[in-house]
Amino acid sequence: MMASEVTLLSAGAMEPGMAKVIAAFRRETCHDVKATFATAPAIRKRIGGDEKMDVIVAPREVLDDLVKAGKTAEGGYVTVGRIGVGVTVRDGAPLPKIATVDEFKRSLLNAESVVYNQASTGIYLENLFARLGITEQLKSKTTRYPDATPVLQHISQGKAGEIGLGAITVIIEGQNMGLKLVGPLPAEIQNFTTYYATVVAASVAEGAAREFVRYLTGREAKAAFAAAGIE
Repeated sequence: MMASEVTLLSAGAMEPGMAKVIAAFRRETCHDVKATFATAPAIRKRIGGDEKMDVIVAPREVLDDLVKAGKTAEGGYVTVGRIGVGVTVRDGAPLPKIATVDEFKRSLLNAESVVYNQASTGIYLENLFARLGITEQLKSKTTRYPDATPVLQHISQGKAGEIGLGAITVIIEGQNMGLKLVGPLPAEIQNFTTYYATVVAASVAEGAAREFVRYLTGREAKAAFAAAGIE
């Protein structure tokens, strides 16, 4: 079989697990994968342009735009996994109580500051805080960043009383930079973002791209994703 390079555009929350899966795919096949990671809004913008890519991994609403535009290959998309929202603090800081919705609310209101992103997770949290009736109380002590990386940096280098929120995958990966995963949001208010993979209709490496998408749903990939916090 001739080796091909698959160009992948994936949601950033998938990166911790995806990097391991790509490495395994390279070992087991003759193909390479060139991956770029971005937020869902950035992916939506990029697929509207002329950029060449073979596989996209993103939330359904992003891929639905691709399907409507007739830009997916035959077969639609497959489910890769889902990621919940977690709470993080600086390693060594007191752990806030988040087991119940009331405890979660009190911990946020008592925090020195609350830090989260402006991507899919951040949009959900913004709406959640409005539902919980705490938007105004949090406004003066909230810091938001475009994506996960500066959120993690802020918390790891910040004060003990700060609370960060983000995709559980990126928090787990960030534990080596001085972060502690407190835990997931309480079940009643948890939000899972499900990610799907599709082959782009104009793929120049369609055979290898289809092979990679199939690999994403296999046993080894599922184990790697699970270890990274992707269900």
